[in-house]
Amino acid sequence: MELFSEYFKKDHLLSQIDARIKLMVSLATLAMVLSYRGFALPLFVTLLCLFFCLRMKVPFKVLLLRFSEPCLIASVVLLLKFFFSGNNVMFSLDIMGLKLSGYQDGLLEGLMIASRIFGAVSVVVVLGFSTPFTEFMAGLSWFRVPRAFIEILMFAYRYIFVIIEDAMVIYHAQKNRLGYSNIRRGLNSFGIMTGSLILKAFENSQNTTVAMVQRGYDGTTPLLKHKPFRVLEVALSMLFIIIIGIVWQI
Repeated sequence: MELFSEYFKKDHLLSQIDARIKLMVSLATLAMVLSYRGFALPLFVTLLCLFFCLRMKVPFKVLLLRFSEPCLIASVVLLLKFFFSGNNVMFSLDIMGLKLSGYQDGLLEGLMIASRIFGAVSVVVVLGFSTPFTEFMAGLSWFRVPRAFIEILMFAYRYIFVIIEDAMVIYHAQKNRLGYSNIRRGLNSFGIMTGSLILKAFENSQNTTVAMVQRGYDGTTPLLKHKPFRVLEVALSMLFIIIIGIVWQI
């Protein structure tokens, strides 16, 4: 549950900034990071975002969990580019009749893609850590994101915790019965748990639909009301975007 906790999203500078401002800055930064041809801007953004995470006192374990999947994706892209793309051969290996070559230009291209992955993920991570979910949804509604999409996100976020709780109950019950004593039994137990969670998810969706209709749900969910923009926040956000833009031009 610590992965979804919001206790480190409070009492710091970024938590006091309007969610709409953070969304605009994040989108502008993402656009520049993903369109940059080089290493300087993605690495600068990654280090800056890690600094913000440390200032927010995000647990190190949570950071590792958030970056584990991007690290895997970046590693796969880097290996594919290094061994299967390029013209300048660095070395060649003959493994059981299979010739494998490493390319210098492929390595550089793979590193650039990996740096953009880390830069973009860092921006999203800081946005998620610094913005409570309800404020994030209200910010999306201000940007005229379809209301149906926002409501689906809200319901999904609500029932993530229910599914996690059910999964932990099933997992501990299986573990106490030696369901994970070896690889074969572990895979079988995991399959049973997955099937049970899917059935529970369908059951919860039906029960929620019936309960909401009985309580007068008409297809609209009230969201937070927006406060007026503060001049200082807008000025600082524009200054930040300008600084990132200068680095993007280099």
